[in-house]
Order: sequence, then structure tokens, then C-alpha cells
Amino acid sequence: MTSKDDNRLLIEYRLKQAQETILEVEKLINENLLKVAVNRIYYGIYYSLCSLALKYDFRTSKHLQLIGRFNRTFVKEKKVSSRYGKILRKSFRNRTEGDYTPYVEFNEEEVKVMFSEMKRVYRNDWGFN
Repeated sequence: MTSKDDNRLLIEYRLKQAQETILEVEKLINENLLKVAVNRIYYGIYYSLCSLALKYDFRTSKHLQLIGRFNRTFVKEKKVSSRYGKILRKSFRNRTEGDYTPYVEFNEEEVKVMFSEMKRVYRNDWGFN
């Protein structure tokens, strides 16, 4: 197997992770586990963007590096709408607050909006997926 094949398999794996995360978030929202749903929403976006980065031979396990690269390569260069940069930053901020800030709560409606944005990122056909 070539490294190109390895890369393709990793891209498919990351997309599968994102797809599975959509199913997880649906269940979490239905169970009113909103803080955990917010965490998984961010990771669903992260997995989708990891697959995109891999198509451009960019690999990192650092979240802020991925966010920075996405913003520089795709948003700043106007390859994607700035809306996606905002979705990414907001989901990262919400995940961080939900995981590390005491007493943070999210209401169901705002989590459903975040979930919709996550699915939009996953389904978006930028010609990269």
C-alpha cells in the first residue's frame, strides 16, 4: 500500500468518525445530555476538517493548529465562506467552556442549532470531501 492509499484510508476513517458522531449527538440531545452533545458536536466538526486537511497533506493532532490552518488556507483565501470559520471557532469555544468552565449550561435550542451547523460542515461539498 502506498502512502497515498494510507492517506485515503485515513480520510475515509475521519469522515466515518464524523458520521458516527452525528448519530451520537442525536442520541445525546434526545437524552438531554446537552453538555456532552456540545463536546461531540465540536469533535464531529474536527473530524470533518481533519479529513479536509489530509487532502492537502496537512496532519496535526493539535486543535488550534487545525483551526489556524483551516482559517488561513480556506477562509482567508475565500475557498469557503467565512461562516465556516465562525462555526468552527464557536464550536471550539463552546466545547472548551462546556468541558472546563464550572456551571456552564446549554439549552436545547442552541444545541440543536450547533448540531445543524455540524451537519452542514459534514455534508458540505466544497469539492474537498
